[in-house]
Amino acid sequence: PLIDGIPSMASHTLHPVILCGGAGTRLWPLSRETYPKQFLALQGGSTTMLQDTARRLDGLEAHLPRHAPWVVCNHEHRFLAAQQLHEAGVAGAQLLLEPCARNTAPALTLAALAAQAADPHAVLLAMPADHVVANTPALQAAVLAAWPLACAGAMVTFGITPQRPETGYGYIQQGAPVPGSVACEIAGFAEKPTAERARAYLESGQYLWNAGLFMVRADQWLRALGALQPQMLAQCQAAMAGRTQDADFIRPQPQAFAACPADSIDYAVMEQLPSQGAALDVAARVVALDAGWSDLGAWDALWDVLERDPQGNAHVAQEPGQVLAVDSHNTLVLAESALVATVGLNDVVIVQTPDAVLVADKRRTQDVKKVVQALQTQRRSLAQTHRKVHRPWGWYDSIDAGERFQVKRIVVNPGASLSLQMHHHRAEHWVVVKGTAEVTNGDKTFLLGENESTFIPLGHVHRLANPGKLPLEMIEVQSGSYLGEDDIVRYEDTYGRARSTGTTLTPAVQLPAHHKEIS
Repeated sequence: PLIDGIPSMASHTLHPVILCGGAGTRLWPLSRETYPKQFLALQGGSTTMLQDTARRLDGLEAHLPRHAPWVVCNHEHRFLAAQQLHEAGVAGAQLLLEPCARNTAPALTLAALAAQAADPHAVLLAMPADHVVANTPALQAAVLAAWPLACAGAMVTFGITPQRPETGYGYIQQGAPVPGSVACEIAGFAEKPTAERARAYLESGQYLWNAGLFMVRADQWLRALGALQPQMLAQCQAAMAGRTQDADFIRPQPQAFAACPADSIDYAVMEQLPSQGAALDVAARVVALDAGWSDLGAWDALWDVLERDPQGNAHVAQEPGQVLAVDSHNTLVLAESALVATVGLNDVVIVQTPDAVLVADKRRTQDVKKVVQALQTQRRSLAQTHRKVHRPWGWYDSIDAGERFQVKRIVVNPGASLSLQMHHHRAEHWVVVKGTAEVTNGDKTFLLGENESTFIPLGHVHRLANPGKLPLEMIEVQSGSYLGEDDIVRYEDTYGRARSTGTTLTPAVQLPAHHKEIS
């Protein structure tokens, strides 16, 4: 049960800050640059890690004032994040779009500046979007326990009660108990230890895993950062001063943010507070948290949190019966689109996606990032994208390709439309499988129903839209000398993407008079 009797601290409001950056390279091939792990439902359920994080504080408003979340994410993921938050019923969230990755300290600073501008008494709760918390009431109880400390000016972190001598996490050393609180002072921080040192930490009972969860008043964070990392604060202030905003998207000024030093919350501020906090008047505190936490940093961590059969096997599949294990033990198998069968395997991870398969020793899953590094060195798109590619209007799946042709399955969300565009090197044939399509083809606009089709000649200006209330499903057959996604000249786009991503040439067909170009 939630803790009752917490002081209201009526002048303060809790502002959740969801840190939604990160590439999740150790969870390849499921997690990729354009669709990283925080947007995936890794545990086989219907909700993604971002959605679970955003709903983790539901009900807490009965105990303390709570603001809608601030979500800090890469600008390339803005539509994906917005769509998932909408689907999860998270109202009022505002997205701060990082033009480039600069780690968690600048990300929190952007949120602190935005929150303080909206509410001078904001208290930030920083939560990474890619963590698992199995026991939500325990987390909420810990937040309530930390609330009066944060309102009073302390910077509070939540340390995870260790379950084993883990070498993959940093540690927090607990100091003296804080009178009248379940929190402790922080005696120090420790880097990822050796196995022997990790066992000593566990046996001492003084150490907690560092989970990257923080609560602090926005003004206290900014004051501490200004004293310890003045250049970081100055660049974030300049980026926010030059920001632009459209709808719920807040876009910091790119050049100013790119000049910001990259560092984590721990390195930039938190680890310096045990020695310098008194001079800064910012106390460092830690609240122990036992809530079934995992950062899902690698495939073995996912195996830890999934249900397992009597042989220790954990399976996640799109369809029942898609994984078949024979005389196999302690394996993790994820199957997206095909039957995966194992025979006589132990301590192995197998991840099957439509365009890649990973087979790894479960004890070596941290090294999966080396596969991604090799793919990046070879300039192979498998490091960045899936076969199924998500767009603001829906998604497409490249189901077949060969010399001079490609076949795509396209799904357009209700009310959505692709950009008004033209291709220099390919023609397209569209067939409606389900729903109703509104097609612009040259100077004509018309509707297509199920089992109807149209042909888009090379060089014709065209657009596909879904005027209906159900998803529109299409099959697109492309043919031509070049079929790359960069052969697009955009003239209008609902989503504000670049007007032209291809070579700018005169279209073969003039734009219809009722279409105007937009910037």
